[in-house]
Amino acid sequence: MLVITRKAEESIVIDGNIEVIVLGIAKDGVRLGIKAPREVQVHRREVFETIAEANRAATPTSAAPVLEAAALLRSSAPKVRLTKHR
Repeated sequence: MLVITRKAEESIVIDGNIEVIVLGIAKDGVRLGIKAPREVQVHRREVFETIAEANRAATPTSAAPVLEAAALLRSSAPKVRLTKHR
């Protein structure tokens, strides 16, 4: 972890295109501004963890559904006989 001291109105740059600016410092917290390209997702940690958990819950935990679907497709597919052409 990199630890940096910044004062109000000072900033850091990440990867050349993300800037984190200290907007204000109060006794109850630090106010940050983040400038980043639109394609970069920026979330508070608690929001990020909620999204990650929802994604994990929506993802099958095993390959069983995929295997069942593959078996169903194989059983309903027409039988094809391959012949060798000369």
